[in-house]
Amino acid sequence: MHASAATPASVLVACPECHTLVRVPQDRLGDNPTCARCKAQVITGRPVPLTASSFDTHTLRSGLPVLVDFWAPWCGPCRAMAPQLDRVADERRTTLQVAKVNTDENPELAGRLGIRSIPTLILFRNGREVARRAGVSDFNSLSRWLHDALSA
Repeated sequence: MHASAATPASVLVACPECHTLVRVPQDRLGDNPTCARCKAQVITGRPVPLTASSFDTHTLRSGLPVLVDFWAPWCGPCRAMAPQLDRVADERRTTLQVAKVNTDENPELAGRLGIRSIPTLILFRNGREVARRAGVSDFNSLSRWLHDALSA
């Protein structure tokens, strides 16, 4: 057997604490991997808060698809979406990273991405935006949208 055949495929995952990229064997994603730099758990099953400085590491360089919620604390519909996103983050923890960008704290990032209303969800895969939707979604329609976008 060749050495490459014995080496499991790995995925780059951005640490939610220090934003360092961590290489995790694909078959170990569910084993609570930790960051070599800061020792934080890399896959938490919770949405990761992003800022303008951490956004590109997570969306452009991570090997997992990243669903980003653009929201604001004063936004009622955004608060209504939070439990759905928490559930998606937990249920898809090894196949998708869920992230949140507070548009009040990161207006330049919201402007760069053309965010016109909140909540807006953008799905990134391999560094590219692959789907976008605005407004509140229940868990089932959000799951169907994610399935369709990730299957395309």
